[in-house]
Amino acid sequence: MKFPLRIGSPADAGRNSNLAHYSGTPTLQHSARTDSRTKKRRVRISLAAATLALGAISNAFAWAPVAGHMMTKYADSVNPNSVWPEYPRPQLVRSAWTNLDGLWDFAITGGQAGPPTHWEGQILLPFPLESSLSGICRPLRPDQVLWYKRQLELSRPANGTRVLLHFEAVNYIAVVTVNGKVVGEHQGGYDPFTFDITDALVESKTQNVVVKVINPTGEGNYPYQPRGKLSLTPGDIFYTDASGIWQTVWLESVPASYIADLLIVPDIDTQKVFVTVQVGGTHPVDPQGRGVTVEVLDGVGKTVSTATGTANTAIASSIKNPHLWSPDDPYLYGLRITYGSDVVTSYLGMRKVDVRKDPGGSQRIFVNNEPLFLFGPLDQGFWPDGIYLAPSDAALRSDLEYEKSIGCNMVRKHVKVEPRRWYYWADKLGLLVWQDFPSPQDFREKRGASDRTRPQDQAVQIEKEMKAMVETHRNHPCIMMWVAFNEGWGQYDTIRIAHLFKSWDPTRLVDDASGWNDLGAGDVLDDHTYPWPRPVPPQPDRASVLGEFGGAGFPIPGHLWNPQGKVSDEHDLPYAAAQQQWILGRLETLRDLAAKGLSAAVYTQLSDVENEVNGFLTYDRTTVQKVSPDVVQRAARKLYAP
Repeated sequence: MKFPLRIGSPADAGRNSNLAHYSGTPTLQHSARTDSRTKKRRVRISLAAATLALGAISNAFAWAPVAGHMMTKYADSVNPNSVWPEYPRPQLVRSAWTNLDGLWDFAITGGQAGPPTHWEGQILLPFPLESSLSGICRPLRPDQVLWYKRQLELSRPANGTRVLLHFEAVNYIAVVTVNGKVVGEHQGGYDPFTFDITDALVESKTQNVVVKVINPTGEGNYPYQPRGKLSLTPGDIFYTDASGIWQTVWLESVPASYIADLLIVPDIDTQKVFVTVQVGGTHPVDPQGRGVTVEVLDGVGKTVSTATGTANTAIASSIKNPHLWSPDDPYLYGLRITYGSDVVTSYLGMRKVDVRKDPGGSQRIFVNNEPLFLFGPLDQGFWPDGIYLAPSDAALRSDLEYEKSIGCNMVRKHVKVEPRRWYYWADKLGLLVWQDFPSPQDFREKRGASDRTRPQDQAVQIEKEMKAMVETHRNHPCIMMWVAFNEGWGQYDTIRIAHLFKSWDPTRLVDDASGWNDLGAGDVLDDHTYPWPRPVPPQPDRASVLGEFGGAGFPIPGHLWNPQGKVSDEHDLPYAAAQQQWILGRLETLRDLAAKGLSAAVYTQLSDVENEVNGFLTYDRTTVQKVSPDVVQRAARKLYAP
């Protein structure tokens, strides 16, 4: 991504009431006490077959954001006793769960050292170590180990109930022990993972959880580490690293045989949805032969259809005359799924995307069997106070609401994977998403370079993480395209990788390479042209898109990450009002290009990020207006006309 132009300066909306409960949190019972003997944060949790209760200790006095750093207004609402309280997995919801975010003990040791005997203090989860909101704001070197510890008061469940410990994301390698027993290991900084900790629980009720984390950030034996823009030496277009636990940690109780995952595939042409219920547990296949029931609910909670079948096979449910999901009308159906004693809720959008010829003979992107021009920003998902994680769910949602307010119907999530709730809000608000895989940074090929291959061990791990991204987020109607590589960063075996993405998810488009080194695979030809949008050659069987353009910088004094530092753009214009006219002029050009066959365009970018000042918004997301949302919206709406 290049930013050649800088212009200087002087100075929940979802439509479905039956889904409201998905954004909330099941009732938890809170109490506060101080243990003067241990000074440790303890959580009393009693598990029954269907309920979990959390007794939290008030440790507000032990935590504060690290001073001297840029903050957003959302940081003021961060409470260590109720951090990210929203249910973290909106497409598979149970009532029995416990949020473990909050203050944990932490320590940093040398890479060869064992578990620490001395803990340095407390860190606020789920914010990464390098963030101000973690209360630590320190880098983790590749030769160091980050340790977390928390003490739970938790009884071993009876009657076959299992206790699952979930991590939404940890960067990059995690080893989890419970009461000194390793319950699992995981490698990958962006995908959730789960360990069944039931057999590691002890009778004393006091359970000790320790998490060991290594984040090489591309050093040593891990040059291929997928990490997007994270860097040990931030500057220019690379940003502050984010080590360790950076999304929610939580517990839930499940039956011995339970619903582990869902695959939801809508088909608007046959007016059906196909739901595959994947089960797990000590009896992965129910010995009693109980089947699965799938109920589809409309916007007011009324049953539309009911279908039954068996686990691990697709169950077809009819939805006659379906209400389609689109950016202008993001209608969501509810789902209620029963498997034995396990009941979960979810949702779906009846939506289709493909590429075909329009009546004029141009290859276009079609949404719900109609051509639709796509316009939206490059969204990198960085925050000055939380670095890789927004301060709150409200903050996460606010970026998407802003994108809607300026008339966007899509967004490119750039070399980062967000928490699942970000995609939930995109589903609710109505934004189509191009989802990038977080690029490795071990090499950056120039335009026109030959394709590379990788050592097998590297390829196996990268593709494992690619597949995990798809399988984690494939049910979201907002996601319309997977982007395999960006501008030659770590790009290898391009045609094979594009085919892999298509085999994992044949219902969505695939972009083999956004910018630079297209090898003819995938569904689109994607070019990057800075600063002005330029034509992309028409293709006989693929759509032509602009994956990036723009990048005009508008620094706002008083809202800069590093006021004394150098910003990454090269040119100044004398006043900020020029930005709006500059953007409007580029949108007029886009309108001409769309008439000539261009299918989509991505503007760089949503917000300023550290040393970059080319966002619609300042990095601290203040009310300072670089542009008028209404004016940009009116110009953007012209792009969607036939």
